Amino acid sequence: MESSIRVTLPDGSEHNVASGISLEELAKIIPHGLRWPVMAAKVDNNLKELTYVLDTDAHVEFVDMGDSDGMRVYTRTGILVLVMAAREVLKDCRVIIQHSLSNGLYGEIKWTRPLTEAHVRAIEQRMREIVEADKPINRKRMLVEDAIELFRVDGQMDKARLLRYRKADTVNIYECGWLSDYLYGYMAPSTGYFGTFRLRHYLPGFILELPRRSNPLELPEYVEQGKLANVYFEAEKWGRVLGVNDVASLNDVIRAGNIDALIQIVEALHEKKVAQIADVIAQNRDRIAVVLIAGPSSSGKTTFAQRLWVQLRVNGLNPVPLSLDDYFVDRANTPVDEEGEYDFETIEAIDIPLLNEHITRLIQGEEVEVPVFDFIEGKRSSKGRPIKLGQDQMLIIEGIHGLNDELTRSIPMGRKFKIYASALTHLNIDDHNRIPTTDVRILRRLVRDNLFRGHSAKDTIRMWPKVRAGEERNIFPFQETADVMFNTALAYELAVLKPYADPLLAAIGQEDPEYIEAKRLRKFLAYILPVERADIPPNSIMREFLGGSCFGRMRDA
Repeated sequence: MESSIRVTLPDGSEHNVASGISLEELAKIIPHGLRWPVMAAKVDNNLKELTYVLDTDAHVEFVDMGDSDGMRVYTRTGILVLVMAAREVLKDCRVIIQHSLSNGLYGEIKWTRPLTEAHVRAIEQRMREIVEADKPINRKRMLVEDAIELFRVDGQMDKARLLRYRKADTVNIYECGWLSDYLYGYMAPSTGYFGTFRLRHYLPGFILELPRRSNPLELPEYVEQGKLANVYFEAEKWGRVLGVNDVASLNDVIRAGNIDALIQIVEALHEKKVAQIADVIAQNRDRIAVVLIAGPSSSGKTTFAQRLWVQLRVNGLNPVPLSLDDYFVDRANTPVDEEGEYDFETIEAIDIPLLNEHITRLIQGEEVEVPVFDFIEGKRSSKGRPIKLGQDQMLIIEGIHGLNDELTRSIPMGRKFKIYASALTHLNIDDHNRIPTTDVRILRRLVRDNLFRGHSAKDTIRMWPKVRAGEERNIFPFQETADVMFNTALAYELAVLKPYADPLLAAIGQEDPEYIEAKRLRKFLAYILPVERADIPPNSIMREFLGGSCFGRMRDA
């Protein structure tokens, strides 16, 4: 007689099913109530692929494409399909997935000839054929030394170099037809799970357009992000100059004892870029009255603003900072979010009429009394502070809404200079596995919040989805309106963050809801050699998160 096991779903319902059933089969026979296609499942709070077999009683929570983990599985599966199709259409080509861009992933294909529109159309057609064929994707555990040889023979030297730094004796390799690949994270059971996509030619590479979690069965309208693409292009160029394009090359620098030299070069590049931005502002000092700086959480925009202030002083200017925090409406008038909690990140939480009145008066030479917001009382203090601009002075305003012209609607466009600052890392794990910029920022934040705000990594991970949702609403839609973009990413930073972040993540137990995310972050950190001691200058953006900044305690959200 066939033995059975008990499966408990999040709603408390219990189901008796045959022992040895896969999660894929289970998803087809029990009512899980999810709206979108299931891509994985949490088994006793451990993320598992749909090919995972249940042989004991378990709590199971299915994960669909509307979940971040589910969308990661979908995206990785799509990358495998893309790599297979490209290598079949363009024999012996090398596919490199570089970064996110315009509702998808930007990548390049190294081949004997430049990539053309016709090549992209042929690759897309082959991708759709592979999806239609629903080819099985199988996971195979191999000895690391055998996997290194496998990838060396196949010409995937990026993976061969990466695996030299793997601590475990074995590694999971995915096989689909003739293709063997290493994908950082779980995969769908077959290529048929990847269906909603478009491949766009984007000189000199391509964009793999993907759906959003909010509606994963439809592609959003394409949005051109030319300025962001240029910043990434510059980061990739400097990565090649430095010889640090992926985790393995960073590890090589660390192992050779050259990390301090790398830090000096990267920091000098940052300072040069800040100085160039200050020079542009100084050259236009007669028209620019307000400098606005915005960026997502843990982008280092506060340190950037301080460094820009220094460089503007070098140019003979004396900018005056204006804090948006002091222009919050009284707490009783603060809008609430869908959960009934105060939404301090919405632009409606700022007294825009008063802010614009003060800016226009300051620009015209008047003295104004700037409010001072009392965060304990939740309202403005009765007495503000007087401010008046001199001849060579301009305002610097830093805050999440800086790029939204609604914030400074009374100020003519020509009188404003807008800067977008974000950590746009060029460093990836290998050709097919990128490190999302959001992962760099959450590591920055959990280290800083633990050191200076008393928050655990669990607290930071729990709050992160709400932080990200605020960025999607209030920052990213306006980033292309910036006059310049400043990339705050540092090629060495993950190695410096690791000794701080890894033990914080390790403290999160399997019983915690944040465990799966902590495990995912630790998995990619495991490939990076830690740097315990490094000669990081006191004005570095890294000091905002590690301490020791010459600018004092930072306020970056």
